[in-house]
Amino acid sequence: MRPAKKSIRQRHRAAVLIVSMLFVILFSVFAATMATISGINVQVADNQRKIDAARACAESGLEIMRHWLSQVSISGNISPDQRLTFVNNALPTNLQDDTSPYSSTMETPSVMLDSAKNQSFVATITQIDDDTLQMDVTGIYGSITRTIRVNYVFGTSANTVFDYGVASKGAVSLTGNVELDGVNLAVESSVYIESPDSLLALSLQGNSQIAGDVSIVNPLSYVYLQGGNAGIGGETGQDAIDNHVDFGVPPVEFPEPNPEYFEPYVMNIVDCNTDTSSNATFENVRILANTYPNFSGHVTLKGVVFVETPNIVNFTGNVDVMAIIVGVGDWTDNSGINQINFCGNVESLPVSELPDEEQFAGLHGETGTFIVAPGFSLSFGGNFTTQSGAIAGNGIKFFGNAGGTINGSIINYSDEELTITGNSDLYFNRSGIVEVPAGFVPETILEYDPSSYSEICSGSS
Repeated sequence: MRPAKKSIRQRHRAAVLIVSMLFVILFSVFAATMATISGINVQVADNQRKIDAARACAESGLEIMRHWLSQVSISGNISPDQRLTFVNNALPTNLQDDTSPYSSTMETPSVMLDSAKNQSFVATITQIDDDTLQMDVTGIYGSITRTIRVNYVFGTSANTVFDYGVASKGAVSLTGNVELDGVNLAVESSVYIESPDSLLALSLQGNSQIAGDVSIVNPLSYVYLQGGNAGIGGETGQDAIDNHVDFGVPPVEFPEPNPEYFEPYVMNIVDCNTDTSSNATFENVRILANTYPNFSGHVTLKGVVFVETPNIVNFTGNVDVMAIIVGVGDWTDNSGINQINFCGNVESLPVSELPDEEQFAGLHGETGTFIVAPGFSLSFGGNFTTQSGAIAGNGIKFFGNAGGTINGSIINYSDEELTITGNSDLYFNRSGIVEVPAGFVPETILEYDPSSYSEICSGSS
């Protein structure tokens, strides 16, 4: 009997050994599996880290591109098929693509964000139609890439100098019994001044008054009031400055003048042989360069008066105007070599009142402008009841008894002072003006479309 019991114990021991071995194997497999899973998780986490880093590079690149594209402005005269080239040229040199001028696509060079970590980005901009740019910004981290896509649309600035009664790049001076007021509201006579080269941005002397407020770009400039009645916004003295003058305001756009726009309307010429001393009517005329005419009779102007440079045009008699007067100069020319001067009284009607005749076809809708004369100094010394639109030039003077209603704005493109002296009372009627007047082209800007943001699938190698 004893040997049998011994055999049973041996069998039990063998079974325990086998079970133990099975557990050892099972736990070994489990441990190996856990190690493998852990390694995979580490790899996945590392890959995700790299993907996140690539996406962060794309986000950084997007912010860099947004910063520079927000500063891009293009002349409104540039045709849509050339806009992308101008966008490219407006970027910093290290972001420019010099390989594809006037192409529908541009690509920036690779921009290094962190050389130690091999992080960079590249941006590709494609013009998908006349009004839209599509930008893909690809962030790069080693061999991993991620791409963000956004759209920009071409638009125009919401604020221009035509939001003011008087707008001047140079300082403004009012001396004597000058009054600027609005026909409907005081704000119609508000004044905008940049004055980058003169600390004295605005001078009011005598009984001069501005009914509206004054906005000055130069934060270091000052306003000078002399005389107990000189005032702004209905107040005088320091209260007028404290309550109605803003310094350091953001600059607003001076739309680019486009006098050549009116050249197709020109049919007749005025040259040195033209009699300008008699009473006469001139329709759709070109005043040739170097003519220097003096219109001393009672003159009627209809349609377009197109003045070439160089020239000095004087109206010493009375003038009836149902026309747009255009000076074809350079809007950066402040020399005063070219001039248009009105010494007599001026009666003005808008071109919408022109007769329904063939020579004026198309002009009736070109409203809002009385004079657009870049590179010309303008002066007015006589009375007028109403000027039919904006007055724009490089250097503007009102003197004597010049005064009346202006259905628009006075725009001085010159850094030189705009002066109004004597008994000049100007009343501004800007009611209902919602569009840029004829002969001016607002600049084109890029506007980011946040709703277009998307992440584009891109691979890794």
